[in-house]
Amino acid sequence: MQPIGSPYSYSQRRETFHFSCFRSRRKVTVIDLIFHFNENEVIAGAKNVVERIRPSWPLQQLLFKVFTDGRTNKLVGVWYPEHYKDMVLIRIYGNNSDLLIDRKSEIKNIRILNKAGYTHCIYATFNNGFAYEFLEGETLTTETVRSPKVYPLIAKRMAEMHMIEFEHEAVSKEAFIWKKTKNFMQIMPKRFSDSLKQAKFETLIPSYTTLEEEYQILKNTLSKVNSPIVFAHNDLLLGNVLYNKKQESVVFIDYEYTAFNYQAFDIVNHFTEFAGFDNPDYSLYPDENFQKLWLKEYLQTYNATSNVSEKDVDKLYWQVTKFTPMPHFLWGCWALIQSEHSHIEFDFLAYAAIRFNEYFRWKKNL
Repeated sequence: MQPIGSPYSYSQRRETFHFSCFRSRRKVTVIDLIFHFNENEVIAGAKNVVERIRPSWPLQQLLFKVFTDGRTNKLVGVWYPEHYKDMVLIRIYGNNSDLLIDRKSEIKNIRILNKAGYTHCIYATFNNGFAYEFLEGETLTTETVRSPKVYPLIAKRMAEMHMIEFEHEAVSKEAFIWKKTKNFMQIMPKRFSDSLKQAKFETLIPSYTTLEEEYQILKNTLSKVNSPIVFAHNDLLLGNVLYNKKQESVVFIDYEYTAFNYQAFDIVNHFTEFAGFDNPDYSLYPDENFQKLWLKEYLQTYNATSNVSEKDVDKLYWQVTKFTPMPHFLWGCWALIQSEHSHIEFDFLAYAAIRFNEYFRWKKNL
């Protein structure tokens, strides 16, 4: 949808949804703004959005924080003095990120999970983003993700999410991983117009023919693992888990890739993120002993019993291990697309090479 008039012209309609904010549990009326957010004028755009959804706030006193951790979108927080906890977060979708993400499904998933009490509420949507509730907590680090106080909370929350049932929702319950990966492969660049970038691409990245062959191997092999298909987050990296130390709780955020998928993929994808993102250190990948402790915590919730057998843990560990190469392949393809389209300052081409190298290393080991 194209912007109307000036960059900050609005039309709007109100939609009432039967869900509550995560913290206050009060009912929410969502404003749908017909508005295109200029990602190069983040502060001005954020001020205009807040003016529509928080008309009582003192506009001259607004405070802004631009978050820099995101690798797909831009994010800004807005509040005013002594009201930090009432902050409104505004996400602006990255350039051409709709090639990667089904934005309608993302909004729908957030509403489903908010209704279940698992995540924040949405205050407003606009053409290329949305405004939503701020939740207290710290994003994880490579240290806190394996803390004995934290990892059981993550395992339990993932199990709870995997147990959500959809009796009245029209959703596909096929594993999303094959269609999503194939889609990534179809739109990822085959070459670059920039000669230096093309030379780097040819040096670092396997040929498309090779990647197509690997995709078929993965699909043929992993489809036979018989991992249950569950409602999965699919992108549980460190920055997508908020840990509230005071409440001893965790909340998952960023549901861009949430869909039904293999249970083992969602778990192992989280394990691969123990390495961190900017400069991933895959020596931090959890060992067998830690994984089995984590999986036992998970199964206690998923199987609704404190008496989880060693056999059950071993079975899930085997399934998770078989899926270990898959996240590297998926996010390698993702990074190639980002290297072509993203305006975020990050070497996505080098990151793609790291993920593909890790994929082949795991494939060889297995």
